Amino acid sequence: MKKQLTATLAICCISFSLVLGQTRLEYGQNNYQENSKGIIYNKELGFYAKLQTRGFGLGASIGTIKTYYLTRFINIEIGSLRHIREYRQSFDFQAPATNRISRAFVFGKQNALYPLRVGFGEKRYLSEKAKQKGLAIGISYEAGPTLGLVKPYYLDLWQTEDSGLEYFIRSEKYTESNADVFLNVGRIYGASGFAKGISEMKIYPGAHAKLGIHFDWGAYDEMLKAVEAGAMVDFFFKEVPIMIETSDSDVKNTPLFLNLYLHFMLGKRW
Repeated sequence: MKKQLTATLAICCISFSLVLGQTRLEYGQNNYQENSKGIIYNKELGFYAKLQTRGFGLGASIGTIKTYYLTRFINIEIGSLRHIREYRQSFDFQAPATNRISRAFVFGKQNALYPLRVGFGEKRYLSEKAKQKGLAIGISYEAGPTLGLVKPYYLDLWQTEDSGLEYFIRSEKYTESNADVFLNVGRIYGASGFAKGISEMKIYPGAHAKLGIHFDWGAYDEMLKAVEAGAMVDFFFKEVPIMIETSDSDVKNTPLFLNLYLHFMLGKRW
């Protein structure tokens, strides 16, 4: 009898050990079985590039994984916003003195807008079945403050000496006194370098919000790979003077910017 009892206990111990061995998680894998909702990751960090209908953005996102279907995050992003009437053009001139090819420019532009956004939001995955297939689909929403960094837009303009016989190129921003030259296509050589005007930046405070559909490949793996598409809005507390408004044109500046966007993210969970 004792031998039988001992044998039974040994078999039970071996069986229990086998079960534990089968359910043990390897590093880098989350425990998402049919009847389990546990997680082994707490944080995620991602870097993304965003294309917009009126600009672009580069940013970083750090998230806290609350449950298998909910992640709360903070985004920090810098990008550009364009006026709807901005059109780039180029003459491809070559200055004889420097052999430099002229840069593409936007006619009628007086300032460039670079929004710095800090956003607080959530990602909510909608389908439990999706995680079994390696693709999680959900919604992402975010809102937060925006600082609009507004930099004067400089053009390289053909100028003449007092005698009117010799021409030279000088970089200038728009003012009322040089409007006849700045808005004369025949006097534009091209855009000045990006660094021109950085020290003259002004800040326009505002806010932003966005809503998108989120696609996460391997949403519960250590490697973060995601694509998101949606709509966003930026609003500034006063009108941002990107384009030059004249009495003979219908160009108007606005404090409101609407965009469709598509962003690609890579990162890591731990």
